[in-house]
Amino acid sequence: MSQLTAADFAGRRARAAGQARRAGLDGLLVTPGPDLAYFVGYNPSAATERITMLVLPTEGDPALLVPLLERGDALQSRAADGLEILGWRDGEDEYGVAARLLRASGRYAISDSAWAMHVLGLLRTLPASSYAAFSDVLPMLRAVKDAREIDLLVAAGAAADAAFEDIVKVAFDGRRERDVADDLAGLLRAYGHEQVDFTLVCAGENGADPHHAAGERVISEGDMVVLDFGGLKDGYGSDTTRTVHVGDELTAEEQEVHRIVEEGQQAGFEAVRRGAACQDVDRAARRVITGAGYGEYFIHRTGHGIGMTTHEPPYMVEGEEHPIEPGMCFSIEPGIYLPGRFGVRIEDIVVATDGGGRRLNNTARDVRIVR
Repeated sequence: MSQLTAADFAGRRARAAGQARRAGLDGLLVTPGPDLAYFVGYNPSAATERITMLVLPTEGDPALLVPLLERGDALQSRAADGLEILGWRDGEDEYGVAARLLRASGRYAISDSAWAMHVLGLLRTLPASSYAAFSDVLPMLRAVKDAREIDLLVAAGAAADAAFEDIVKVAFDGRRERDVADDLAGLLRAYGHEQVDFTLVCAGENGADPHHAAGERVISEGDMVVLDFGGLKDGYGSDTTRTVHVGDELTAEEQEVHRIVEEGQQAGFEAVRRGAACQDVDRAARRVITGAGYGEYFIHRTGHGIGMTTHEPPYMVEGEEHPIEPGMCFSIEPGIYLPGRFGVRIEDIVVATDGGGRRLNNTARDVRIVR
């Protein structure tokens, strides 16, 4: 995100303050993780007991509270551009320092990843204040991506596609799931991913476990193999799934199940339009699979948002009535999982546009034969 300017970050903060105001909040409290990187371009390690927090009030100027020993790093980052940075010393009451930036009886949304000890510390200092998770009161805070973010997601998707085109050329037969997973992780890195979040390789009966971790199972001819992989490239996520077959001889049932999942995935994609509810995408995909008699074997939501993390709002699931807006990016990934036998899943990342959906994964969705 090196192309972002101080004005871009200020604009994001101003939009977020407006959303918080409309939600009846007094402000946002943003802690290390993707939220902080999004709003200030600064993201120290979240694995620290020392509180770091952007206070973004609905009225007034924002400020970034950091441990004094890390203030130098913050000042050298983009966070220093047009943003007050306050340092607190070890031994000082950091919650007392934070309290000076908050209303005594204020209502604040705080990052989902905030440490419980920090929330409790604020409550002890300001007992009349209250806090709610971003995902509860502002779930769509980062859901609509701007043009720069979409470009980065396009690039991440293309890199994942390139990794898939290479992985289907390696040997599968006679190798362990974890061996292929290691190859896949190496390919993601070779195509520019700085972080690999998952490389699921689920052979045969393991394909019926949607989040099976690649293990010691030896892949053999005749196996259906679910490949689900993704991570971060230049700070933005990829996530795609394809189901391959070892050898040419698919059973009639394997062909039929794959066809149904492919049709369900296409139906979900065609349901993407401005103003449709997120749950409509799930309903469209599920309708195909249920109509074919496999509804009880589709055991997860149809999709999730993606951006600076590989899983974030919005969620394509029954009960999510938030309308789809242009710029939202999310997966569409129905599946059928037959216990003890095999599974099939097909996943693309899609960005909503004024005219419908645009796929960010463009490898063929039919069954690829591997050896």
